Amino acid sequence: MNGSKLYLFSIVSVAVIGGLLFGYDTAVISGAEKGLQAFFMGADFEYTDTWHGITSSSALIGCIIGSAISGYFASNFGRKKSLFWAGVCFFLSALGSYYPEFLLFEYGVPSYNLLLMFNFYRILGGVGVGLASAICPMYIAEIAPSNLRGTLVSWNQFAIIFGQLVVYFVNFMILGDHIAPIIEKSAQGINEITNGLLLAGDSNWSVTTGWRLMFGSEAIPAGLFTLLILLVPESPRYLVMCGKDKEALHVLERINGSERGRETLNDIKNTIHEKTERLFTYGWLVIFIGIMLSVFQQAVGINAVLYFAPRIFETMGMGNPMVQTVLMGIVNILFTLLAIFTVEKWGRKPLLIYGSIGMAIGAFGVALCNVVAGLPPIIAVISIMVYSASFMFSWGPICWVLISEIFPNTIRGAAVAIAVAFQWIFNFIVSSTFLPMYNMRLGEMGDKFGHMFAYALYGIICVIAAIFVWKLVPETKGKTLEDMSKLWKKE
Repeated sequence: MNGSKLYLFSIVSVAVIGGLLFGYDTAVISGAEKGLQAFFMGADFEYTDTWHGITSSSALIGCIIGSAISGYFASNFGRKKSLFWAGVCFFLSALGSYYPEFLLFEYGVPSYNLLLMFNFYRILGGVGVGLASAICPMYIAEIAPSNLRGTLVSWNQFAIIFGQLVVYFVNFMILGDHIAPIIEKSAQGINEITNGLLLAGDSNWSVTTGWRLMFGSEAIPAGLFTLLILLVPESPRYLVMCGKDKEALHVLERINGSERGRETLNDIKNTIHEKTERLFTYGWLVIFIGIMLSVFQQAVGINAVLYFAPRIFETMGMGNPMVQTVLMGIVNILFTLLAIFTVEKWGRKPLLIYGSIGMAIGAFGVALCNVVAGLPPIIAVISIMVYSASFMFSWGPICWVLISEIFPNTIRGAAVAIAVAFQWIFNFIVSSTFLPMYNMRLGEMGDKFGHMFAYALYGIICVIAAIFVWKLVPETKGKTLEDMSKLWKKE
């Protein structure tokens, strides 16, 4: 019996919807945040930039929680059931973020308690993202043959970026002819200006209704994923860990063919028998590298751009910022495809190093535009595009590929959970500090100092990331998951 690529691709197609929801959930805030900010500026307390930074990033708290418990869920309930519960979290979060007043508060009346409830629903969605971000690439890596693993795991990153593009477009369509509110603060205080918040013309609609529809739109793909994940098989490596060799062999044979399926089963059994190995059985370096891959993926600052893209393009003096954001999403898709079709040819390390250099050039380009007066805005926009595109063919997909494959079988669940938890911790740090840092003012430069400082800092981190990969990260192209035990085993 020969393996069925159609069967393999159908499984992966369902799994990557989790990646799409990951992208959708984390980027939906980009279109909704200004309307949301204006809504809560009418509350009975001072809704500051700090509060807005926390609210815009609160889903990331859930991501930290979800990724931290993903190892426990994946090891005790299986990859499939864990993804099902991730889907439930996505679905409930979408409905709750659309209607946070449900049963407890008066509709449309902003208050401190309503803000807490809204953040609770966003955190719940974040738990789903955290689970999916760790378990989707793990599941795909454990299903995929070694010669296709890098490509198929990279499709998960494609789905993440596609989800971001979809939500940019959905937000653009929801906003339609309406306009986002222009938010300004006056010397009289933030709350006093609220009633006359420069809600020019139609922009009041985006404050009362627009942001709700943007968050609620996620319920459709979330419900679809929750149902479809019930139709895919469990990971064969998890089935072997549970002593279900026959079920594992059935899945492996359908994917790889009879002969290769039996060989793969034997390889798994030879490396899975020490199921309870301690985290540092293979030394501290593999754990350190996994954590630092996650840290650098976020510390380079990409999500500050993705979450606040419309606001950034607006400050650059471009036209409709939502149009620029959708364009950036298309560029991101194209360069993610570049990684998918080259990761098995060029390898993981070259893509990470070249991507880091490209991001540094883009980030320093944006910083320069805020130092040198008179440069046309298009240079800053191109620099942002270079920065974003470089991430999309490097740290975006390749980090997930490495995290899903670099750890030996017997510690993968716990090690992936730790690495991904660090990723979301640094995602929260970057995303919640971006606006205060971006809006910093200094002397005659005004807020241009903050714009320059933020991107110069990200550029420096990109250079450090390139050096880290060059010196410490091993190339894993062409190696099986079972080979990872030999790669890291102490002599």
